[in-house]
Amino acid sequence: MQTWDMDLEELKEEETSLPGSKLKTELLTVNMGPQHPATHGVLRVEIKTDSEVVAQAIPHIGYLHRCMEKHCEAIDYRGILPFVDRLDYLASMSQELTYSMAVEKMLGTEVPRRATVIRMIISEMQRIASHLMAFGTYALDLGAFSPFLYAFDEREKILTLFEDISGARLLYNYFWIGGVWNDLTDKNVEYIKEFLDNFEPELVKYDRLVSQNRIFQERTMGVGTLSLADAHSFGATGPVLRGSGSAWDLRKVDPYLFYNEVEFDVPVGEGQRGSEIGDCYNRYYVRMLEMVESVKIIRQSLKLLEPGPTLGKVSKVIKIPKGETYTRTECPRGELGIHLVSHGEKTPYRLKVKSPCFTHTSILPHIAPGQMIADFVASIGSIDIVLGEVDR
Repeated sequence: MQTWDMDLEELKEEETSLPGSKLKTELLTVNMGPQHPATHGVLRVEIKTDSEVVAQAIPHIGYLHRCMEKHCEAIDYRGILPFVDRLDYLASMSQELTYSMAVEKMLGTEVPRRATVIRMIISEMQRIASHLMAFGTYALDLGAFSPFLYAFDEREKILTLFEDISGARLLYNYFWIGGVWNDLTDKNVEYIKEFLDNFEPELVKYDRLVSQNRIFQERTMGVGTLSLADAHSFGATGPVLRGSGSAWDLRKVDPYLFYNEVEFDVPVGEGQRGSEIGDCYNRYYVRMLEMVESVKIIRQSLKLLEPGPTLGKVSKVIKIPKGETYTRTECPRGELGIHLVSHGEKTPYRLKVKSPCFTHTSILPHIAPGQMIADFVASIGSIDIVLGEVDR
């Protein structure tokens, strides 16, 4: 593959070696997006290319900017929950959890044990649903349609559960400050167990269909490689960081909920099946292995369920004492952080969101130069961004 190690100014006018000719070429600027299926949302990437080879890629964001953080300064603490739902709208439960934990930390609210276990179960179900979306759309990006249908079939079963417990299929408002809005019934528990039993063989099928597929491997192995040093430099987290070989997972290194009471492994990129550590294949494969671990966590969490309340004591009008806190959790796409500052009023003085997707978008200009345009599509899909969280 051709690589660019010369200055962009040199690239603009490069003399060719055609006999008897001094024909000069210029880089072509192409806009990928914002309405483009490979950008995973309304992302525009300004690409400078020499034929099919990418010389430079500049992400342009902001097409989904909603002033979410500024709006939160004029909304009471309960009213903010539907706003955080809309950050990563493919993992809304995880967004709600992080915000609720931040408020609970400042209030000193004790969340009932049953509610905490339910939060763990639903969070891991959300992780599976999110990774299924990543798996299906990634295969679709690279030209495979069947995996997309398989993934959405299983994801639909999870959304059916979420609809049953919250009344919504995408934006839930289910994790409340102090616990959860609705309890899990015996019927819900049996539904989850049945889903897990049926889902494990599906993962084996996905592995044979996609992970072991020679064409898929050729499209992802050795493409978009991000070294561990670069991953740390860019502040990568989640599957992007673990795909580069680091076993950093907040559920292990800084446990919250009851993650310290269950056994699970942290999958990392190890150059599986001959790939390069930190390439597109490793980032993809880490997500596939994480779904296996999520199944383990949910099975153990179901055994921790005990009768009890699902909502702690929280006053109707929430006023947080003056102060600030930073709370982070391991969401499907990386570490989501909430920096909450209170001046003792009914509304926050400041609510700042640390978005993993925003961080990972900044990696694209680094890994793009020297790639074919088709490989750049694979690189975008491998970092699995959601623009609602990028722009906010």
